[in-house]
Amino acid sequence: MQNSIQQALYLSFQRQKWSELRKSVPLTLSQEELENLRGMNEKLSLDEVTDIYLPLSRLLNLIVGSKQQRGMIVDKFLEQRASHSPYIISIAGSVAVGKSTTARILQTLLQRWPEHPKVDLVTTDGFLYPLADLKRKGLLQRKGFPESYDMKMLVDFISSVKAGDKHVLAPVYSHVSYDRCHDQHQVIEQPDILILEGLNVLQTGLDSPVDIRRPFVSDFVDFSIYVDAKEHLLKEWYQQRFLQFRKGAFSDPKSFFHHYASLSDEEANSISANIWDTINGPNLQLNIQPTRERANLILQKGPNHLMDKVLLRK
Repeated sequence: MQNSIQQALYLSFQRQKWSELRKSVPLTLSQEELENLRGMNEKLSLDEVTDIYLPLSRLLNLIVGSKQQRGMIVDKFLEQRASHSPYIISIAGSVAVGKSTTARILQTLLQRWPEHPKVDLVTTDGFLYPLADLKRKGLLQRKGFPESYDMKMLVDFISSVKAGDKHVLAPVYSHVSYDRCHDQHQVIEQPDILILEGLNVLQTGLDSPVDIRRPFVSDFVDFSIYVDAKEHLLKEWYQQRFLQFRKGAFSDPKSFFHHYASLSDEEANSISANIWDTINGPNLQLNIQPTRERANLILQKGPNHLMDKVLLRK
């Protein structure tokens, strides 16, 4: 069923065919920069950037340029000053699929095009309810599910950015304290492009069990990307990442998960598998994966985090 839907909605490109669409776009990313951009446990090479991300940056540059041109035409028709509404790109997908790495690479590549040098990146983690609120609401074990986000705050933020407001504040999230930072904000100042990365950015009113007549984040997005992989790979990557966090972020005495730092490999694998089976897996199946076919573009990953297919909406 999924394949037939995708065939009806999308043009499908195997890796080699997609890479040919790069044309003459130069590689502007060094190996050292790539090391700083890629996420934990991802075997990302410059070949991956060349084959997958350069054609994508070319496509997005063309689309954004078309939108900017249309905006100038409308401004001229209305005899008004140029507007400052940014082009908004959303990146969705499961926990551990590599959304953050995709977002960081696209930000770096897109801001090197002269047409739109200012590209900001915001993750929706900062819009999770504070830890105290999640505990009070009984939502701590459903963190990452749609109800664990302050959606009004997120929609207010994205609508202000889209309206061209000069200074818009986004909350910052700490993966050490597992909580929103109360004294830190990211300032968004009229970027050319805003990349919004998060689990549920493709959701609409269709996902609600009741009729909700309010705007959703997806209403403000110009181009949406879904990073996809088979669930057994996602679970494997999540467990591998958990093991690495145990030696990294979890080892910080201030970490919310510091009690995991002393786990044996066997204990860590067991706990991470349980977290996947009870939280991340159900959230993927119920809330994230059903939104996949709304994306303008789907990046399908195979083993080792390598992209093997790109689907572009017709």
